[in-house]
Amino acid sequence: MTRRRWIADEVSGNQAVLIGEHADHLIRVLRARVGQEFDIATGATVRAGRIVTIEPDRVEFELGEEVPAAKAANISLLLSIFKFDRMEWAIEKCTELGVARIIPLIARRTDAHLASAAAKRVERWRKIAVQASEQSRRAIPPQIDAPLKLKQALSLTADSRIVLAESEQQTLLRDVIAADSRELLLAIGPEGGWAEDELQEFQAAGWTSASLGRTILRAETAAIAATAIAKSILAT
Repeated sequence: MTRRRWIADEVSGNQAVLIGEHADHLIRVLRARVGQEFDIATGATVRAGRIVTIEPDRVEFELGEEVPAAKAANISLLLSIFKFDRMEWAIEKCTELGVARIIPLIARRTDAHLASAAAKRVERWRKIAVQASEQSRRAIPPQIDAPLKLKQALSLTADSRIVLAESEQQTLLRDVIAADSRELLLAIGPEGGWAEDELQEFQAAGWTSASLGRTILRAETAAIAATAIAKSILAT
């Protein structure tokens, strides 16, 4: 039987700990008991863990042998901020698909109220990413950055930088991703799409423009579809 996986909050030698809400879920919802075994992600590795003590808001594990863990796809998303409920869904699903990093972006058409509130949502997004990582048996959750404005984001580096654009008529995403790319950065536009001058700035900064096809997708659907396409090509 496959063991459930947890990402440790604290690690010291052959001991690992879950604390706070993390531990409370294991204690109250899953009814943890001493002696139960789980896989524990410690950052560098995943190891077998056996519960040795249970206290309010704290579960301690004794760590055993290392267990195999799949590597995250080397894909980063520059994800324009959109309605928070749908953005949380996109973060959860893209985490399950294996993205390594998500950079929230304040684009021209990002709603002003969402842009001003985004910085306070980062910790929630990180918690969602941890939960999705545990569910999908990842060893390390994706990095969730603080929100950036476009001018800051344009200089982000990667082997391949691709902006998804509705206006692109010729080039499909699947045709511009090289299977041997070490790092891929995908930019997903906001509700309403990129402004024309933003696309010009991407082009001037050396980004490649690509399309997901003729249909117009919601931002969260585009993020998930682009991640799935990229992962299938990179075979990670």
